[in-house]
Amino acid sequence: MTTDIVIHLVLNPLSIPREKPNENYSLNDSALSLTIHDITSIKAQLDTLGHPYQDKSIKSFSGTFQLLELYVLDPLNNTVIFTNKPAYPHVLDIHSQLEETVTKRKKIGVLTSGGDAAGMNACVRAVVRYGISKGCEVFGIYEGYQGLVDGTIKKMDWKSVRGYLAVGGTSIGTARCMPFKTREGRLQAAENLIKKGIDSLIVCGGDGSLTGADVFRSEWRGLNEELLQQKRITREESKKYQHLTIVGLVGSIDNDMSCTDITIGAVTSLHRICEAVDSIGTTAMSHSRAFVIEVMGRHCGWLALMAGIATGADFVFIPERPPVEDDWKEVLCNVATRHRELGKRKTVVIVAEGALDKYLNPIKADDVKRVLADQIGLDTRVTTLGHTQRGGSPASFDRILATIQGVEAVEAVLRSTPDTPSPMIAMRDNIVTCVPLMKAVEMTHEVAKAISEKNFARAIELRDPQFSEEFETYHATTIVDDDTMFLPEHLRLNIGIIHVGAPAGGMNAATRAAVRYALNRGHKPFAINNGFPGLVKGSIEELTWIGVDGWNPLGGSELGTNRAVPGESVDIGMIAYQLQKHNIQSLLIIGGFEAYASVIKLEEARAKYPSICIPIALIPATVSNNVPGTDFSLGSDTALNAIVEACDAIIQSARSSRRRVFVVEVQGGRSGYLAVEAGLASGASTIYIPEEGVNLSRLQSDSRHLMAMYMDDAADTSEGRIILRNESASKTYTTQVISDILKDEGHALFDSRTAVLGHIQQGVNPTPMDRIRSIRLAKCSVDFFEKHTSAALEAGNLTSLTTDTASAAVVGLSGALVTYQPVTEVINKTDMKNRKPFDAWWMSHRCMVDLLSGRGLFTQEAQNSISRS
Repeated sequence: MTTDIVIHLVLNPLSIPREKPNENYSLNDSALSLTIHDITSIKAQLDTLGHPYQDKSIKSFSGTFQLLELYVLDPLNNTVIFTNKPAYPHVLDIHSQLEETVTKRKKIGVLTSGGDAAGMNACVRAVVRYGISKGCEVFGIYEGYQGLVDGTIKKMDWKSVRGYLAVGGTSIGTARCMPFKTREGRLQAAENLIKKGIDSLIVCGGDGSLTGADVFRSEWRGLNEELLQQKRITREESKKYQHLTIVGLVGSIDNDMSCTDITIGAVTSLHRICEAVDSIGTTAMSHSRAFVIEVMGRHCGWLALMAGIATGADFVFIPERPPVEDDWKEVLCNVATRHRELGKRKTVVIVAEGALDKYLNPIKADDVKRVLADQIGLDTRVTTLGHTQRGGSPASFDRILATIQGVEAVEAVLRSTPDTPSPMIAMRDNIVTCVPLMKAVEMTHEVAKAISEKNFARAIELRDPQFSEEFETYHATTIVDDDTMFLPEHLRLNIGIIHVGAPAGGMNAATRAAVRYALNRGHKPFAINNGFPGLVKGSIEELTWIGVDGWNPLGGSELGTNRAVPGESVDIGMIAYQLQKHNIQSLLIIGGFEAYASVIKLEEARAKYPSICIPIALIPATVSNNVPGTDFSLGSDTALNAIVEACDAIIQSARSSRRRVFVVEVQGGRSGYLAVEAGLASGASTIYIPEEGVNLSRLQSDSRHLMAMYMDDAADTSEGRIILRNESASKTYTTQVISDILKDEGHALFDSRTAVLGHIQQGVNPTPMDRIRSIRLAKCSVDFFEKHTSAALEAGNLTSLTTDTASAAVVGLSGALVTYQPVTEVINKTDMKNRKPFDAWWMSHRCMVDLLSGRGLFTQEAQNSISRS
């Protein structure tokens, strides 16, 4: 409702004028806003009076709409704004919205401490924005515990964390703080918190930082009483802040915390290492050199081990599992020499900075260099990666991990009681959980104790569940290349490997691992080129150890792939003939939904064709992550990183162009996985996915949401904004149509453009996560073949090795475990029409995309005001 009113401004001679702005009148922190429709008459009167003004109106691109903003100063230098902008409370300041429903506003402090880790900013962003959405006030504590002691504590609003997702390190700072280790320092910190009204702390850091936080909590009551005795706080303040809530988030590139599968920053650091090792590999091969690469990991070998797996390094030294032999130098030389004899032109050794031998003597990069140079004459170089491992923009994995854990940290604060032990937010089996903080810290310290006692088996056991398995996988697929792991001759198999569907990152790494492990077990691996049409043509060749060398970092499909499915576009009888002709006794299929459909068809054909009565394993590999029976398909992580990297560039363009929205089209078929996860990792304003569809009311709501966001922006600045649309979200509302609608509905407030990412989403080089997953699944697939053929081979049955339905399975990931799900069972969980599973674990992330972009923080009054304008 609008009313014509007359305002009389009375000048009080006792009032003190504020300082006049030098250039920009809009910089005043308060103003009187008056709604107008005709700016011309206002400007005419001001010109008549000779009164200066600043016109910051925004003209429509089409000329049909104009946002009017005219700034003038009254005699006391207060700003008066004449505008047609709807007058309603600050759209991102929900203080007034929640005041009536929140009796006591929770005040939460967030700090980052210890070594910086990529993803810390994403964590802070999630805490700030989710905290605000829950009616809390969130304060940034700058420079870690030093800021807690110095009182460098600032209230953060929605805009405080704009752009945080793509920035590595921590924008609120971290620093070593000796004063906090003293009681006087903690006393000062407690005073600062109480004076600010903060009774909850969310700390993102390593085990030392989290231990310090828990000590602080345990002393809180005593600190409170001491401050009261010293009259540094009032009795009311003392009574009000009797308890301190602590919630821990693990930010550590070493992934060295027990009770969690992964820590914030570890995956990004692994990206930096693998990028460096891949680059070094090309120069090493050119000169036939050896390179010794030192990576971080003083007490934990996770980075070194995972980098060794992902890059195919010849040898890895880690603290938890030193070489069991007395003379590690001889073992190293034997492996390097053997690999050279097989045809390798380069030797790469990765050394964790805390690597030890079995007697606890340090193994340094320079020691390894001398061994390789002096004992086998290799031209050897040392590269210490140092702090490059901490730098750079966070990988999509760390952005998502930090975001969902940051949200959970706020929830942990809100449900905490004085009797609740301080929780640590962890990730177990792909699920965010809470564990007692000090239990996790104590178990982490147990690792160092076990190593010091030479109890290396215990040290490995205390790491995440995959650590030991990954070490064995690395050893079995990389180092061993003689007959020490051979099966008896009558149990050895001819294994066919085939790629089906669209290319996906990790296909080649899986093939390499399967070939290496198969050879180490005495099997014969065969490449089936160009999918099932290639099999029908008999395009089959035996693979060798050196033939797949260097395949880990290669994207695409070295074997060739297509979408042909047996029984649909390829004759199953011819497939059975070729399998029998080449005596293929196990079939490893690597691919997407077409590969899944192929396994179903082949399993059905077993009753008719004895040569198909062999174990068949499917390793899901598709950017869409739409194959049932696994949490993650190979290639999906590579695609996510390609999308997020592109979105970062697009957001930068949108921000530079001011007031521009990009509608970005991503792949995914009928699955919204890529749009949801990339939207969360890139900070999209909203997403369109097939699971929800698109309609006019949704588009109208989204345009109003964007208008509100842009109207909240300052006139001369703006946040770059994007919307992600899955390629199959709607046949009617295409990417271009959505962009055009938003542009028209947005009037002069923002422009809109489109970006179709296309096949760049398949990536160039597979990410470390896709490589590691592929290698693990490949080894497990070979083990699967041995399990399902041993009985028949022991009995001398060579014609029909297995008819068990369990022997045609999806070899996938469920949390931290590798699972083998028969396709006859998985098909009941499959939406065959839409080519995806019925249930999608990632849909729980969907609401976070809108929530963290500000959706839902706009009152109905604000929406109605926009509508009336």
